[in-house]
Amino acid sequence: MKVTKAVIPAAGLGTRFLPATKAQPKEMLPLLDKPAIQYVVEEAVRAGLTDIIIITGRGKHAIVDHFDRSFELEHFLEAKGKFDELKQVREISDMATIHYIRQRDPLGLGHAVAAAEGHVGREPFAVLLGDDLMAESNPLLQEMLLVHDRYGRSVLAAMEVSRDEISLYGCIEPEFIEDGRLARVRSIVEKPSADEAPSNLAAIGRYVLTPEIFDCLRQTQPGVGGELQLTDAINVLAQEQAVYAHVFEGGRFDVGNKLGYVKATIELAVDRDDIGPDLRNWLADLVERKKLL
Repeated sequence: MKVTKAVIPAAGLGTRFLPATKAQPKEMLPLLDKPAIQYVVEEAVRAGLTDIIIITGRGKHAIVDHFDRSFELEHFLEAKGKFDELKQVREISDMATIHYIRQRDPLGLGHAVAAAEGHVGREPFAVLLGDDLMAESNPLLQEMLLVHDRYGRSVLAAMEVSRDEISLYGCIEPEFIEDGRLARVRSIVEKPSADEAPSNLAAIGRYVLTPEIFDCLRQTQPGVGGELQLTDAINVLAQEQAVYAHVFEGGRFDVGNKLGYVKATIELAVDRDDIGPDLRNWLADLVERKKLL
């Protein structure tokens, strides 16, 4: 069955970015002139997924407002002749059909995904995590959908990380079937220690899942951190049917921590035609003034 739906969990409290996230969702923190979650929605739309479910929680009204029409703003922009800005604003609300489901308790990623079952039904669907942003030139999600089309099974995005970092991710035990880019998932474990990790292949925040994942989530008990882990449910699924890992390199921004957020902002900015040249000159001057090299 063709994948048309995407689930974007956005119910987290964003404690790593306090105090900025005290009164606004972390998903609405701007990367240049767009909130982080807009990049994720645009990625889904580029891949042909225009039926989008955002899992929200308490204090997330700004997300709903951002993707809704703003008639007062549109009227103001039109009256002032700011037609380029008007076009940008209207495109935000027109690019996809977005539904919102409230996750009442922050009980983990698996719990957030399970909340989407009523809308997803018995169809395959994609899950896109907002802490991982993909460069517009990165066709990762499209490639994952092609793997799903070929095999009809779940597909995880995966990348190699250092042994020191593997404890931050779900770790895949792979059985490679295609030139180092595609593997069958023999098992996957959430945040193992470096000594216990079966590989250095980490699951990154993009998934294409068959609807049987909901049955597996119902069988899964709370795991690491006392939360319902999506990784644990995928491990159950991998014992019942084939699950694949699509390995990619580059084109990913980790905005789940402050350093990654700053790096993403700078890298996105230097590639912009409007501010990139001046920023590159300023960065070169900064390196020289601060004697960074």
